[in-house]
Amino acid sequence: MQRNRLIALATAGAAGAAATLSWLSVRRLVDRNRPEVLTPKVGITTSARKIALVLNPTKSGTEQAASAVEHVCAEAGLAAPMVLETEPDDPGQGAARRALDAGCDVVIAAGGDGTVRAVAEVLRGTEASLGLIPLGTGNLLARNVDVPLDDIATAAFGAVRGPVRSIDTGSIRLEHVDGSESEHAFLVIAGVGSDADVMDDTNEELKAKVGWLAYSEAGFRHLPGKRKKISIALDGGSEQTRSVRSVLFANCGKLQGLDLVPEAKIDDGVLDVVVLSPRSAAGWGWIFLKTAFRARGAIPVMGFYPSASLSLRCHEPMNTQIDGDATGLVNGLRVDVKPASLKIRLA
Repeated sequence: MQRNRLIALATAGAAGAAATLSWLSVRRLVDRNRPEVLTPKVGITTSARKIALVLNPTKSGTEQAASAVEHVCAEAGLAAPMVLETEPDDPGQGAARRALDAGCDVVIAAGGDGTVRAVAEVLRGTEASLGLIPLGTGNLLARNVDVPLDDIATAAFGAVRGPVRSIDTGSIRLEHVDGSESEHAFLVIAGVGSDADVMDDTNEELKAKVGWLAYSEAGFRHLPGKRKKISIALDGGSEQTRSVRSVLFANCGKLQGLDLVPEAKIDDGVLDVVVLSPRSAAGWGWIFLKTAFRARGAIPVMGFYPSASLSLRCHEPMNTQIDGDATGLVNGLRVDVKPASLKIRLA
């Protein structure tokens, strides 16, 4: 019995030492070109003139959203909102363009993250402002700018009559494996690697039943796996090759109650690049504990790098995601921040 205990202790000690050496051998990126951080601007109170409401008809709560916006418009002495619906092959870009063509200066997205991102993609760089009524599962942007998730009336009031604040957006150009390219806006977090594998493999039926917890189920299934090589260049610097599980590009950092990237600010003019390189499930556990308990100390398997732009090459095809939506396999990508490019109305 004593011998078995000694063998077990020796085995555990050897495994722990090997894991520690493995984690400590992770090569962090050299981050020499830290971009200048912009000073955030306080929201400006301006009166809305013409309102459009873009609804995702597949989400519950659309009738309440439409009624709440109509009520706020009537109280403010504004005309009834122009109501537009998304379509299966058009998540909101077309509706947002019609709203702008009609002279609307506020376009409210009532739906999930996909609807919000589609509308924002059209509004950024214009004088029109975005309003939010979160009706989805993740509601990532709403969580980061403190729009209430369970109070449609308050969200509608902020979307119509709240002060206007300028926020950054990200722009990501994907080099797809078939040789084509596409460019997209993102508002919260885009990524390449295991995070995108999880988004791509989440069970939609389970997601409809239990909401964001479905991502956790897919996440546990993707804990095992090998690291993949990428070559990355930050802010025009020299290319560096590393082995990673995921690389995230964060415009802001809150995800489902976890502050994944505490330093990420939505209006500082930079993105926060997060490099995750665990070799095992224990490494993922280390990342979770650091995030959950907001530990200040650095850990080898999780690196943070402020950057205004970057290019990334995959040594083998890797999955991508944009604000929680899977966007397919790529051979490479480029990411840039667009400072203060989107106006948003908040209560």
